[in-house]
Amino acid sequence: MSDPRLAPRALVPLLVVFAAIGPMALNLPLPAVPGLARYFETDPGTIQLTITLYLAGMAVAQLFLGPLSDRYGRRPVIIGALAVTAAMSLFAALAASAAMLIVARVLQSFGASAGQVIGRAIIRDVFDKDRAASMIGWVTMAMVVAPMVSPSIGGLMTETIGWRWVFAATACIALVTLALAVVRLPETRAVVSSPSFGQLLRDAGGLCRNRFFVGYLLIGALSSVTFFSFVGGAPHVTVTIMGQSSTVYGLWFMVNACGYMAGNAICGRYAARFGSDRLIRWGSAMMVMMALVQFAIALAGWMVHPAWLFLPQAGIAFANGLQLPGSIAGAVSVRPEAAGSASGIVGFAQMGLGAIAAQIAGTLVGTTMSPVPMVALSVVGAVGAFAAVALIRRRDAY
Repeated sequence: MSDPRLAPRALVPLLVVFAAIGPMALNLPLPAVPGLARYFETDPGTIQLTITLYLAGMAVAQLFLGPLSDRYGRRPVIIGALAVTAAMSLFAALAASAAMLIVARVLQSFGASAGQVIGRAIIRDVFDKDRAASMIGWVTMAMVVAPMVSPSIGGLMTETIGWRWVFAATACIALVTLALAVVRLPETRAVVSSPSFGQLLRDAGGLCRNRFFVGYLLIGALSSVTFFSFVGGAPHVTVTIMGQSSTVYGLWFMVNACGYMAGNAICGRYAARFGSDRLIRWGSAMMVMMALVQFAIALAGWMVHPAWLFLPQAGIAFANGLQLPGSIAGAVSVRPEAAGSASGIVGFAQMGLGAIAAQIAGTLVGTTMSPVPMVALSVVGAVGAFAAVALIRRRDAY
């Protein structure tokens, strides 16, 4: 790390900014979603596609951006992706129909996903596995500030100056981040010769046949279902069913983000000491318990105030923050020379399952006027992630 830009104190804050773009662009418009259906005179299921297809776009983009960064380098790929994000955010602000907005959101997501997938590869370029888990924990802890405050800001902007300014603000933030990447981001990929696309495909195939990679992949992807089902259904539960305002939803969302941030802080502090796999086991067990508590509350009909929804979700988020950095670091450490491809596959699985969970939760909550389908999906994701922990046991040292 002779380049001072690769020192943790210089690199980690920069990666925080990159990684925050995707969650910020996802969460900033969330409070506006119920109102967008009325504005464009369309049904809730159609406007829900602005969330679902954004997640699907992030999934597909990560599948390609990771390998592209292995081939061409981290720096040029992330710079190009941020330029796309800025342009498509402006296009979304000018959308004249729901269809135009959906298209803009999909293209916006292609660029916004780069900060997460390439940021994980950059961390693995610079640090070893357990140290990488710690760094990912700190990055994800800090980057949740963006999605923590985004719904509040988005709700306030929607109610005062209109939803279009939400996307205009996203465009401005993306442009500032692009400038930071141009000035401050060094190239971290150490491989001198670029692998061919055939080699990239062979790397991906080898990863998917590796038991430990599959285990880490499933833990990360299934754990994400507990969050994305909430993202898809919670606005409808809070605004439509409970009758609260968009601003109230945004403020309560901060409770959930604080839980995730606390879990990330513990992971960042203790991953190197206790080992990331142990934190994965603890976090997965706690996630199942909290998801079952939330499901019981919904099934009993007690979920009539935001506290009954958001406080158990904060416990789920804490558990997720405890184990998710370790699962990502473990996946990208199976074959460090293919860290970009591994990160892309993990991101694809997370966002792909997340898109499906968000669409199902949002649609079912909107049609049944009940939070039960949303929390049931969360239980399924938590139990699946806990079961996948068996795949990473008794693993050999790399």
